[in-house]
Amino acid sequence: MILITGVAGFIGSHVAKRLLEEGHTIIGIDNINDYYNVKLKKDRLHFLQHNRFTFEQLEREDGERINELFTTYRPSIVIDLAAQAGVRYSLENPHAYINSNIVGFMNILEACQQHEIEHLIYASSSSVYGANTKMPFSVRDNVDHPVSLYAATKKANELMAHTYSHLYGLPSTGLRFFTVYGPWGRPDMALFRFTKAILEGKPIQVYNNGKMKRDFTYIDDIVEGIVRLIDHPPQGNLDWNGEKPDPGSSYAPYKLYNIGNNTPVKLMDFITAIEKKLGISAEKEYLPLQDGDVLATYADIEDLSEAVGYKPRTSIEDGVSKFIDWYKAYYKVE
Repeated sequence: MILITGVAGFIGSHVAKRLLEEGHTIIGIDNINDYYNVKLKKDRLHFLQHNRFTFEQLEREDGERINELFTTYRPSIVIDLAAQAGVRYSLENPHAYINSNIVGFMNILEACQQHEIEHLIYASSSSVYGANTKMPFSVRDNVDHPVSLYAATKKANELMAHTYSHLYGLPSTGLRFFTVYGPWGRPDMALFRFTKAILEGKPIQVYNNGKMKRDFTYIDDIVEGIVRLIDHPPQGNLDWNGEKPDPGSSYAPYKLYNIGNNTPVKLMDFITAIEKKLGISAEKEYLPLQDGDVLATYADIEDLSEAVGYKPRTSIEDGVSKFIDWYKAYYKVE
């Protein structure tokens, strides 16, 4: 039995679908909050309908119900993908991030140690690299300078997970996701916003005058990495040295991985791919860099490649094309 939190979310629903196809039994939870369109979340759940899939609507912040869930279903693997997402929204509603990303994650950790979970895989973020400028970003780099509260909560999750790996021997794997995109994606992400605006004949907002790069990573490549890791819980690094501590591993059963495309793309090139697929030239509104944003992301994925043979395969052109095909079908756009 595999427990997936955030199962109505973008990444969670895709992971659940893949695992169901592989014959696993899934218990999924989600609070179905209204951070973005609830219908989209419920429609994701619809494509997960299966006799090996059980859904419970609840908050990770409700520790009592989380413990009851673990007691009832007795999962052996936990894939924790629930979180209050979004860098910009953390400037408007910081308390939502503390409640979901700190209190909620704490409840998952506590339930995992009490119920002797075999492997906890949890979502971190490329946002933890914050003010770092050395490229590509490596899990062996120090990440003590976040530039958004969202990033700070994800860094905190990594620290909390290490504590539980140290104290209770809980095998934990943190995944730093790099700008995930694809069908069923979040409406607050760039590809979704750009596509919607262009099709509606509205200008797109291009921050930092388009001078940004992102390691855009297609959803199927993300799912592949997660699925490959399930049967590879960390064992502890025998070469770990406290005098020269490696931030990406530990003497405890704890590991961090970047999971990205390893190929940063200029924002303007990304927009060009969208325009080409749509056959429409976008009207652009150029704006300064937003608070909490970073200029570039670029994932060093060597550790993940060595561990499970991870190799992203989807080009930006193919990924954008698949998203737009889905968008037009879902919203019935001619």
